[in-house]
Amino acid sequence: MTKLAVNLSMIFTEVPLLERFALAHAHGFKHVEIQFPYELSIEQIQQQIQLHDLDICLINVPAGDLMQGGHGLAGIPGQEIEFRHAVEQAIQYAAALNVPSVNILAGKQPLDCDLLPCLNTLASNLKIACSMLSDYQIQPVFEMINGQDMPRFLIQNVAQAQEMLEAVNHPALKMQYDCYHMAMMGEDVLEALKENIAEIGHIQFADCPGRHQPNTASIPYYEIFQWLENSQYNGYVAAEYKPLGTSEESFGWKEQFFPEYD
Repeated sequence: MTKLAVNLSMIFTEVPLLERFALAHAHGFKHVEIQFPYELSIEQIQQQIQLHDLDICLINVPAGDLMQGGHGLAGIPGQEIEFRHAVEQAIQYAAALNVPSVNILAGKQPLDCDLLPCLNTLASNLKIACSMLSDYQIQPVFEMINGQDMPRFLIQNVAQAQEMLEAVNHPALKMQYDCYHMAMMGEDVLEALKENIAEIGHIQFADCPGRHQPNTASIPYYEIFQWLENSQYNGYVAAEYKPLGTSEESFGWKEQFFPEYD
């Protein structure tokens, strides 16, 4: 059975993060992911997941100023020490909270820096992160983000991710595959999943265009979820979308595609 998760950073945002765990449980979810859980203490999160019988399947390594419009950390020459500290913080949370996967955001190419040094820095940092995370049996993944929403992001499509996997050459490293971002890049979402599933460690979904819940745009999620259910993929499939309407009104797809969770 598909391991379905909900992203607490983008869904249930009507209430503070601390209150979203209860809502995830109330809507039948057993697994949650959080982009950046660091506004809460480990103890606060432990209390919530124990109280509501949840587990956390993924968090991100802190990404510096990326989410505020900056360049980030992982692929930025000169930020290597800061990146290592960020990985250490992610490990502290993931190890204490039994989080199986940690996502590493590549960052954006600075206007005053050539692309190749950024990619070399990213590869070097990913190697270090893989080694650090593997010591704790934590799965490292890295994400492709479309260049329209985040211009100059260093890894934007599957081909670039494949090249980075070859450059890092670490057996633990996998792609984090976000269906929305790949649709925005013009990829055939289902075909790319089929061709790369062995190299994918985590999957996220939102419809495209709009990045709202499934059935609001054009991605064929019925076919995608059916294929995943019958595939060899044993990772998590996480709802990471901007609800059209309220969060509580956005779960029609769950009853349609995952009735076993209702």
